[in-house]
Amino acid sequence: MDLYLDSVDFKEIERAIEFGFVKGLTTTPTFMHRHGITDIDGAIVKLSGMVPELQVEALGESVDSILAEADRILQLPLIREPVFKVPISNAGVIACQRLTEKGHRVNVHLIYTLNQAYMAIAAGAAFVCPLAGRLQDQGHDAIKLIEQCVEIIEKHNYSSKVMFSSVRHPEHVRQALLTGAHVCTVPFGVMNHLCDNSLTALGTAQFREHTQLMTIRVGELVRSQNPICESSETLTTAMVKMTESRLGTVTLVDRDGNVVGIFTDGDLRRSLQENGHDILDETLAKIGFSESPVTIGQDALLNEAVKLFKEFEVDSIIVVDGDKPAGVLDIQDLVKLGLLGQEHL
Repeated sequence: MDLYLDSVDFKEIERAIEFGFVKGLTTTPTFMHRHGITDIDGAIVKLSGMVPELQVEALGESVDSILAEADRILQLPLIREPVFKVPISNAGVIACQRLTEKGHRVNVHLIYTLNQAYMAIAAGAAFVCPLAGRLQDQGHDAIKLIEQCVEIIEKHNYSSKVMFSSVRHPEHVRQALLTGAHVCTVPFGVMNHLCDNSLTALGTAQFREHTQLMTIRVGELVRSQNPICESSETLTTAMVKMTESRLGTVTLVDRDGNVVGIFTDGDLRRSLQENGHDILDETLAKIGFSESPVTIGQDALLNEAVKLFKEFEVDSIIVVDGDKPAGVLDIQDLVKLGLLGQEHL
């Protein structure tokens, strides 16, 4: 089944053509009116150079007026000859036959019944175009009609192609495929979402997450804030550094700058609850801190960090360069960046 775009929006057309497999473009005077196009001929000329195949209206109330409009369009400086769209009518099928005899191709559209489709097929229409969405709006079985058109063409070896049109949603494209329609022409809003699926999006996000966990180094994600205290400094000093860094962790080092422990906001709350405000000027060494902090090298992969978060059930890991603190990795850093799903927590 060939995919066509149903539009006159030049930006949409450019984006659709980027897919590389869109075979053509269908237009209507209604589309041009809605988009404020006043130079219809200029638009037709421009569109003829943008797409592999252009289908434009050759509108008229009689056979002669339809043929005259088609001849007028052919006099334009077109890049390639268009397919002429003609509404189904007695005049329309006669004009279709005459245009076809001259080597032109015609799309007989606004088809709502099998009899109309037969007349277009018999007249040699290159495309027979039932309007699925409009038929369904009126309570008719559009899918059955399209299946019948396909069946007749195949059974009697006609050359016409059935074009599934008036597409409203991606489900219509699926139905077009199942009915055996040769062509489906869709608005860009539908075409742009044909690849969408919630399960696909979830799987893609998981693949991206796992790839990043296996390729990104801890040092690439570590925060620039790196609050450090010596154990001889006071609780107040630690509180100030936590506040300034917006981290709930202070790394404790010895006089040589080597990591010796960690003091967290949890430690802070417990100390205040147990001892009151009198300890604000006490040293961290006297108050107490964890002397066995969880650390990770800055060159380690994030996947290793995830394992440590799960194994030790901590919220923060000290990132080290040798024995020196290089920063802090907080579990929320991974969650906020989408690098750690809830299943890891």
